[in-house]
Amino acid sequence: MEPRVLLFDVDGTLIRSGGAGSRALERAVAEAFGLGPVKASFSFAGGTDRAIFRRLLRECGVEPTEDALARTVAVYLAILEEEIAAAAAYRVNPGIEPALEALAGRAAAHAASLAVGLGTGNVEAGARIKLARADLNRHFAFGGFGCDDEDRAALLRAGAARGAARLGAAPGACRVLVIGDTPRDVAAAHAIGARCLAVATGGATPDALAAAGADYVFDSLAAPGALDVLLEG
Repeated sequence: MEPRVLLFDVDGTLIRSGGAGSRALERAVAEAFGLGPVKASFSFAGGTDRAIFRRLLRECGVEPTEDALARTVAVYLAILEEEIAAAAAYRVNPGIEPALEALAGRAAAHAASLAVGLGTGNVEAGARIKLARADLNRHFAFGGFGCDDEDRAALLRAGAARGAARLGAAPGACRVLVIGDTPRDVAAAHAIGARCLAVATGGATPDALAAAGADYVFDSLAAPGALDVLLEG
């Protein structure tokens, strides 16, 4: 059986945080540098945490040095815990929990052929905070994260390599499927030679995801056929 690595995006794909993530990103910049309220002029969708902070800092007149970024991330993680805990609109997207349970069963039965991880622009600690509320971290022992690289394709490549290592395979020997919800997820998947299953649970429409070139497009992972792609595609 050909080894397969699945990489799941977090925001909009696995969960919706009810705005907690965006609020934490903006608050972190303000609180780290004693600024007034910060409101981004751009969309965070499909972005990576460090790249978002870099742009936000520049918009606020702060030079985004490594020290400034590290300071902002540290403040962000503390704020994110608070925002996620308080987010009334936090939810796990349709079909996610049964899909992850099915994948766990498949991985247990075929341990050398399937690795399921994360592929997200969140720094790892931030991703874990977001998933902990729904007890989803147990499904993801590895991943590629925004702390690996600010470029989404590069962090997916890192996640794919970690998944391959868990299977005892060379990265090029594995079939990689990225599960995401934005055109940026699609583009990054294709940039590393992976396929992309795109779900319209994060704001992008099915038509927009199809136009971006997604290999598979579903309204959600609860849609007929989506689980078949995860298990076999």
